[in-house]
Amino acid sequence: MERVLSARESVFLRFKRGDEVAFKFYFDKYYNNIVGFCVQFLHDEDKAKSVAQEAFIKLWLNREKVSKKTGIPAFLYTAAKSKCLNQIRHNKVVSKYKDFKLQEKEQQLNQEVLQALNFDSMNLTELKETIDKAIQDLPERCREVFIKRRIENKKNREIAEELGVSVKAVEANMTRAIKELNIKLAHYLSVFL
Repeated sequence: MERVLSARESVFLRFKRGDEVAFKFYFDKYYNNIVGFCVQFLHDEDKAKSVAQEAFIKLWLNREKVSKKTGIPAFLYTAAKSKCLNQIRHNKVVSKYKDFKLQEKEQQLNQEVLQALNFDSMNLTELKETIDKAIQDLPERCREVFIKRRIENKKNREIAEELGVSVKAVEANMTRAIKELNIKLAHYLSVFL
């Protein structure tokens, strides 16, 4: 006696044979969950949607390798997680490159400004060391905010999100950092002026 397939088994078999309607069934069923999963990694809904779509494309291309219907969500989550981790690694590389370029530009600008003021190289080195030390001596949160705002050129809202604080806290830390740097660098500022 032949066993009758359940509706779910039938959809799964049609999916494995390349039935687009069956694929759409799984897409509709899991897409929002995969997007939500990716948002947790990427913190960007557009990127999360893109990764989810890539996971479904990968599923479609590898449908014959999925041996049972419970393998579909497992396949999708694994593909999405892998893509998210690759995206995070890529973002870190891009961020390091931007940081490096920013530091390069900052050093070049510092050199040009100080040369325009006819500083000799000894004064230039001394001033840079003094400024670096003054920044390093700031309280930790003030230093983080100052570097993100003045060196990385980030907006207050962006900094607040990264550090998990309010925009007001970012503004307060920035004000405190500038006040402390003005005090510590007063002698050098008078030389500048």
